[in-house]
Amino acid sequence: MSDRKRQMHLGVFVLGTGNHSAGWRTEGAFTTSCSFPVMKNIAQTAERGKFDLFFISDAVVMDPGDHPSFTNRFEPLTLLSALSTVTSHVGLGATVSTSFGEPYHVARAFASLDHLSNGRAGWNVVTSTHDKAALNFSRQRLQEHDLRYEIAAEFVDVVRGLWDSWDDGAVVADKTTGVYLDKTKIRTLDHKGRFFQVKGPLNIERSPQGHPVIIQAGGSAPGQELSARSADLVFSVVNGDKTSAKNAYDSLKQRVVKHGRAPDELPILPGVMPIIGETDEQAKEQLARLQSWLTPTNALALVSQRIGHDISGYPLDGPVPEFPEKTERGQAFSTALLDMARREKMTLRDLYNVTAAARGHWVTYGTPKRIADTLEEWFTGGLADGFVVMPAYFPGAFDDFVDKVVPELQRRGLYRHEYAGTTLRSHLGLPRRDAVLRQAAS
Repeated sequence: MSDRKRQMHLGVFVLGTGNHSAGWRTEGAFTTSCSFPVMKNIAQTAERGKFDLFFISDAVVMDPGDHPSFTNRFEPLTLLSALSTVTSHVGLGATVSTSFGEPYHVARAFASLDHLSNGRAGWNVVTSTHDKAALNFSRQRLQEHDLRYEIAAEFVDVVRGLWDSWDDGAVVADKTTGVYLDKTKIRTLDHKGRFFQVKGPLNIERSPQGHPVIIQAGGSAPGQELSARSADLVFSVVNGDKTSAKNAYDSLKQRVVKHGRAPDELPILPGVMPIIGETDEQAKEQLARLQSWLTPTNALALVSQRIGHDISGYPLDGPVPEFPEKTERGQAFSTALLDMARREKMTLRDLYNVTAAARGHWVTYGTPKRIADTLEEWFTGGLADGFVVMPAYFPGAFDDFVDKVVPELQRRGLYRHEYAGTTLRSHLGLPRRDAVLRQAAS
């Protein structure tokens, strides 16, 4: 890590219809995620705001009752490759699941994106959580939760090993001697593990960052262990409660140390939806208007997805049932939402209002100053190393953050005025990854 003054990291979670389920209904808002001009606008706005990361999630299943941006979406690596040609600094991160792909494909694709973007690629490692997705890949259901993470851990090891199968300078291209490759700088991987057998080497030279940045968002114990061991950046789920956020932050940093890494080698960025107004009351009214557009059917579906339990048969104005905490779906959202519901003594109607707003992430509202105050408190209080901003709609809500909140953070010395480098690793204060000779699994 560099010795520069600690500053806040910012990413943007990109859903063309807005992160709020009904954000697209706002006057002037984009109404689709499947439009290159829309995505180009958001990426260039992020770069104007000196953001570390433009981040797009993915899934390989479509549910007509899901969030609008999840029913109609680009394949993310195709999109990011195109965006690499119309941006020059902002990091480009995408989700690719370890549940259905192959390590060789993923290693090659992200190495390619890293080359195309001159060192701005980031891979969000996930395990798929929808059994419906398995039906698109000749399977009846997913593996059980902890097994999916065991597969993911080996998957990541293989990908990193493939990235390390080339040393820098392997391409000689000496026209005088006719030597194109220095074969001493390329090696096979010969991985033979429990889940994967991969010979290698990769068929693309070492990428600008050495390794593209690895992002992780798992909140369960296996997910946190994967993050602590392998991730370069964590996108965390918080519900606005500072005590639980502090405990989660400290717990993950302690895991990082147990794996022989320094705590600041793994920045932790909670997701937050800021609703910005000229006054606090105006911001509150804006949030109320967005909430008034929710439909109970879609909201109930979103809650069921997030907590991993079907709530359709329960009374909306009754208390949130005592569901088992362990679920085969993603546990970060389930834990955050159920903890909040119990703490605040919420009804199911309260819970679906919160969930449909930001899908379980933290929602805060107020003037630019109030938003900056809140982010500063979390950042300086050791609850976060920055934030993944989740605008309720695009472009207006994101423009408001970049044009009004970012300058306030800059005035306080909390956020960069200019990029210090050109790669995603440089934005995060992380060094370029040197090749590591890995012993093949047996």
